[in-house]
Amino acid sequence: MAEHHEDEARAADFTPASRSMVESSACPPSRYPYRDSGDEPTGEPDANFDFRYALSVLNKRKWVIAGVVATCAVLGLLKALIETPLYTATIRLQIDRSAPQIIKGGDVEQQPTDASDYGTEIELLRSLSLAERVASMTHLGTNNKPATGEGEEAASNTQGGGKHADQEGAAVAILNAVVVKPIGGTRLVDISYTSRDPAQAQQIANAYGEAYSAANLDKRFQANAYAKSFLEDQLKQLKLRLEGSEKALLAFAEREQIVATNDKGSVAESNLAAANSALGSIIAERMKNEQLWRQAERAAGIEMPQILTNKAIEDLRNRRSQITTEYQEKLETFRPDYPAMVQLANRIKEIDHQIGIEVKAIKSSLKAAYDASFNQENEMKQRIEKLRIETLDLQKRSIEYNILKREVDTTRSLYESLLQRYKEVDVASGVGANRVFIIDKARLPVTPSSPNTPKTLLVAVALGVALGVVSAFALEKFDDLIYSPDDAEAASGLALIGVIPKAKEGLTFEVDVADQRSRIAEAFRSACMSLQLSTESGVPKTLAITSAAQAEGKTSTAIGIARQFAAIGLKVLLVDADLRRPTLHLKLGIENDVGLSTYLTNHCAIHEALRKIDPALDLHVITSGPLPPNPVELLHGPSLASLLSTGGEVFDLVLIDAPPAWVADTLLLSSMAKATLFVIASGEGRTGQVRYALKRLAQARVRPLGLMLTKYDGKTGNYGFEYGYGDAYLPDFAESSMAEPHEKLGGASKAARALSEGPAFA
Repeated sequence: MAEHHEDEARAADFTPASRSMVESSACPPSRYPYRDSGDEPTGEPDANFDFRYALSVLNKRKWVIAGVVATCAVLGLLKALIETPLYTATIRLQIDRSAPQIIKGGDVEQQPTDASDYGTEIELLRSLSLAERVASMTHLGTNNKPATGEGEEAASNTQGGGKHADQEGAAVAILNAVVVKPIGGTRLVDISYTSRDPAQAQQIANAYGEAYSAANLDKRFQANAYAKSFLEDQLKQLKLRLEGSEKALLAFAEREQIVATNDKGSVAESNLAAANSALGSIIAERMKNEQLWRQAERAAGIEMPQILTNKAIEDLRNRRSQITTEYQEKLETFRPDYPAMVQLANRIKEIDHQIGIEVKAIKSSLKAAYDASFNQENEMKQRIEKLRIETLDLQKRSIEYNILKREVDTTRSLYESLLQRYKEVDVASGVGANRVFIIDKARLPVTPSSPNTPKTLLVAVALGVALGVVSAFALEKFDDLIYSPDDAEAASGLALIGVIPKAKEGLTFEVDVADQRSRIAEAFRSACMSLQLSTESGVPKTLAITSAAQAEGKTSTAIGIARQFAAIGLKVLLVDADLRRPTLHLKLGIENDVGLSTYLTNHCAIHEALRKIDPALDLHVITSGPLPPNPVELLHGPSLASLLSTGGEVFDLVLIDAPPAWVADTLLLSSMAKATLFVIASGEGRTGQVRYALKRLAQARVRPLGLMLTKYDGKTGNYGFEYGYGDAYLPDFAESSMAEPHEKLGGASKAARALSEGPAFA
């Protein structure tokens, strides 16, 4: 009972002392003090390019890069295998550097121009209008589409409908499949067209050259457009001027009553000449009529030719002759006073009277004809006199008329001359040599131009390398896994105690750490050296080991540290305080029927829970024992404090294998231990988890002594080399580095003998 109370007293004295030790720890300040704001360094490279950092990233992500490159290479190979063969036909043109210029006579003369015009010609070869012309020449449309992959897609995306939309889509397809390549230092241009159909490739390539040659001729037809436009404008102006002059001449002629019949005389002069000519005819007619009238007037009977040839008189004379004959015949029978005879005699008299009237009428008509001719002659003479006066007056007024007329003639002459020039220029615009010559026509391609498997693979590999490098740096940028010691220090803000590499291939950790010449053993020796130098008093008597998550190697770290300190002659106690998921007994291969939980529940004594795992080492272990239902309450009791207090007196070092930091048990264990060691697994620990775990420890006012990086692979880490020294240097290193610090632990002679004899290092 007394002993039990003494243990409780020791526990009561130990607990506050431990907390005081933690609060006023003489641990050196961490390299990056822990901050809640998360503004500590992130381990990323500076703004300046770090070549070693880049190499380390590429080395670490080499399998990602290799996978991306392999994927791109496979995709490139598949593309080359499944891609439709394409054929390319090429036509070569010669394009002279010249510009049309209009000269006298409407001819076209070639003048050399600046070299920039050659570039213009190249861009014209890539124009959509030329492609539309080619499509029209080759009749490409709905029923005959270009056999090109890109062209078909472009043609299908063309909006609209009808013939115009089909032709425009075909033009876009042609433009996407044609390549214009000028040959440097020459005026030669190669035009290549690629298609799935070799015959179509040849047809369109040749059509491209012919279309551009025809387009150049069209441009030559339009070369005189400026001259024609100028002449058209001048013709319009002269036409208006001529119309104005003619209107002025006409207005003056109307105002002055001048009518020109020809180029040499006016209407008045023509009328005077015509009147004089007509007067002669009238005088002749008058003299003829006068002679006839004089002859008729002198005649006494009807012997005049005009009377004898008159039809009426001739009829009357015939009737009179018949009646006279009848009268003479009846006179032989009847007497003259006989009524019938009297009647016949009266009829004869009547006929004679009618003949007289007719003769008189003929003579009157001859007289009237003479009178009319005479009057007409007089009137014509009067008119001629009047026309003579008018002509003389007109000649006086024709001076201004002739001036206006000459203006009209001059303007008309200019108009006709310009019109002739316009026609000459219009004809000359289509004359001249073409500036575009077809040097080599496109031939029917026999072998496909694509796919080019070697080139495709090369491009795919190059693209894969680029994507792989970008992916590697992107993963490095967004990856919050902790790989290197720098990452661990930056994420935690704790000083690095040691770096534990991975076990050799084919060996377990327990086997590898037991070999004192292994890299893991050397790493633990280095970590133990850092622990001895971490405080003024050397290694803390009680050291809790925790981590941010499970399976980060804290149990293996505890075993490795315990073995190394035991190897130099220290008496070490290793306690498995993880009462939830213990693994110490599994790694050591011992039973777990009795352990810490059994002791804390007073079901066994402390010596019954102790086990020595290696006869050559003074290393004792307390496993977790059966898992209790209430680990926190069980650890919070006075038995654990008593165990640690007693263990600190009996053993040189007590190591506590604690659960992860986010478990409540760890906060209690860390607060009771004199120091805490934080473990991070390389490639498994995450920055967020580490910071959260450290925040949990900070809430319990626990600052870890430092950190251990486990499972480190030096080939993939940022250091770029494997951790550890060669096996030949291990004995010398152990003798020189581990002897002197051991004196601070109070076992100098024993440690010296252990180091000098070196049983653990043999």
